Amino acid sequence: MRSPESVQRPVPGDGPLGPADTRPFRSILFPGGSRAIRPPKDADFIHDLNLDQVIDSVAAGRQEYRIRPFFTLPLHDVATVTYRQEIFRDLSGRAVAGVVELFEGEMRRVRSCLEAARSVHHELQRQWWFLEAGAVYCAAVPALWRDLGGATVRSRGLRLLRAYLSDYVASSAFTDLREDTDRVREGLSRVRYTVHIKGAHVTVDHCHGEADYGAEVLATFERFRQAERAPREANPSRAGEMSHVEARVLDLVAQLNPGAFGALARYGTEHRDFVDVVVGDFDREVQFYLAYLDHVAPLEEAGLALCYPLVGRSKAVEGRQVFDLALAGRLVAEGGTVVCNDFQLVGPERVVVVTGPNQGGKTTFARTVGQLFHLAALGCPVPGTCVRLALPDRVLTHFARKENLSDLRGQLEDDLIRVHQMLERASSESVLILNEIFTSTTLEDARLLGERVLRRIIALDCLAVYVTFVDELSDLSPSTVSMVSAVRPEDPTERTYRLERRRADGLAYAAALAQKYGLGYEALRARVAR
Repeated sequence: MRSPESVQRPVPGDGPLGPADTRPFRSILFPGGSRAIRPPKDADFIHDLNLDQVIDSVAAGRQEYRIRPFFTLPLHDVATVTYRQEIFRDLSGRAVAGVVELFEGEMRRVRSCLEAARSVHHELQRQWWFLEAGAVYCAAVPALWRDLGGATVRSRGLRLLRAYLSDYVASSAFTDLREDTDRVREGLSRVRYTVHIKGAHVTVDHCHGEADYGAEVLATFERFRQAERAPREANPSRAGEMSHVEARVLDLVAQLNPGAFGALARYGTEHRDFVDVVVGDFDREVQFYLAYLDHVAPLEEAGLALCYPLVGRSKAVEGRQVFDLALAGRLVAEGGTVVCNDFQLVGPERVVVVTGPNQGGKTTFARTVGQLFHLAALGCPVPGTCVRLALPDRVLTHFARKENLSDLRGQLEDDLIRVHQMLERASSESVLILNEIFTSTTLEDARLLGERVLRRIIALDCLAVYVTFVDELSDLSPSTVSMVSAVRPEDPTERTYRLERRRADGLAYAAALAQKYGLGYEALRARVAR
């Protein structure tokens, strides 16, 4: 990820935490503690901007973590955005990411063991899988603490996590759990018993020094052994039900060893919820970072740039070499070419009015800008080499909808109602993306309605992208900026999908087409003269 010069700022070092960093750790996503995730009220923008496609791809294969809601909840304070950007920077490094991924793998084993404990029917088998889950957990947490201590960690979030783990592994809650886990496992490891099988009769008894027939069998077949195998770990995915004979043997062994198996039963009761809440939240929340970084990695490998945007309250915004993240994911997978664009608003400028020929990249550009604002408000790296954005209170969109026959509204009426609702919800801190509205009416009506909408947006003093076929709207006021989708001069029918900041002139496109096909004024005059 790139950090442009305009974006760079001091990053906390790897030394002791400063006074501002001594607050208790609660969450890797929210410095003040994990929040109940509620879908935003204005969620249409997720679909309109194709962010649902991005979220689907990011969350694929990670359903157990339930991370989709994290990508629909934008932040509204710069400090939390910066907090997340710092963590992204740390996890972009292979060393820190490797430490966290190792821990995540162990926590998946913990959950698998707990799932096995819930799924099997025999009580003793359930108790054993629960104990196995505790054993994996007791090894994984101290390992994460030690490994983070050996890595270069600069973000406040991960440094606070490291400090929290230092206190947690020394706490009585964790030390009692670990000691009980070791004691119960040790007690079970000392259990020895014999099974006598004679016809249909099976007898289970204490071991009284009988020969180990298993060892004798191994010795007999020693010469056929090809290679030394590593000891197998318990595999929860293979946790099947015992046969009735196995279950009965286990019951009898437990009766012969009430101390060891009584301790096993008490372990499940006394440590029913052994996973620490903060550790459990970290296990889930850190997937927000890992999943997003995994998603954008192929784009960076293909040569596309992502950066950490400078986010603030200023309405002077810009983006260099930005692109549509959803479209780029598909194009890179198919071996296609991704076209990047630039934009900038300075001084009184607030609205980008986009015009130009159809299928020229106008809608893609509008989606790109909307995606940038949302992704930046999540604290994520964004497409581009240098991006500076205002942190919005909400992103509102208006894209074409299929007519709903049940409401008996025409396209124009629907446009008017939805635009009115959008403007009622918008504030000076909002970002509006309006794509090809009023296309169902006449040019003059579209110009009149578009002018009224733009003047309302300008009066709100919010940022907006307005895609239209009405060229006159692009120079409505000093607050509007014209961007035009370009075509190749030598072949006006071929789109470049690049947007240029220049005065809109639909006649120029028409003249270029006429010139190509010999229909220009001079060509026609010469033809008539012949």
